[in-house]
Amino acid sequence: MINNMQKYRFICTLTFGDIYGQIIVWLVTITLSLAAALALMGATKPVYALVTVGLIVLLSLPFLLFAFVTTLLNHIELIPLEAAMKRENRSTYIPNGQPLEATR
Repeated sequence: MINNMQKYRFICTLTFGDIYGQIIVWLVTITLSLAAALALMGATKPVYALVTVGLIVLLSLPFLLFAFVTTLLNHIELIPLEAAMKRENRSTYIPNGQPLEATR
């Protein structure tokens, strides 16, 4: 089993743009929970404010983690090593062994 894994290249293509929306949604959720907590602070029992924030964070965290993990797993590639080497040789080919330079 281990010998077969050496024949594959593990590539993660995840970028910040892939999870940007998820981060924004969670920040909005936290902001709304803090707004609800501030609204409840004036109530006769301010403990409700702390319970509200804790409950919202506690209930939203599993959904956030599920979204992050599934997005990460969708961006993991296992490419056979021979195909990966062919792709690298094709995309990074530099003629004459000279580095590429910018021209005017």
